[in-house]
Amino acid sequence: MRYLVWILRLVIFVIVLLFALKNTAPVDVGLFADHVLSQVPLIVVMLAAFVLGVAFGLLMAATSMLRRRREINRLRRELARVQDALDHPQAASAPVIPETVAPLAPL
Repeated sequence: MRYLVWILRLVIFVIVLLFALKNTAPVDVGLFADHVLSQVPLIVVMLAAFVLGVAFGLLMAATSMLRRRREINRLRRELARVQDALDHPQAASAPVIPETVAPLAPL
């Protein structure tokens, strides 16, 4: 299985390398405020777009992961509190009469 993964990685690397070698033509990149970068290789532009996309995707995923991590920690604390309550039950000093908790309505 490990060899299959390495072969797959090698094939993907070769395909990306051939793609990069075929896309070396210089292009003009227009930025904000009429600023133009001239004669930039197309593969550099594509690589920059890919890196920015990956960074943005990781940023979006990080917020979701942090939210889940907080929820997991909250649930672990609650589980520990309930487990502690089950392990050490409180001894009732006096029996609770239902009328003292909520008065019953007359029939």
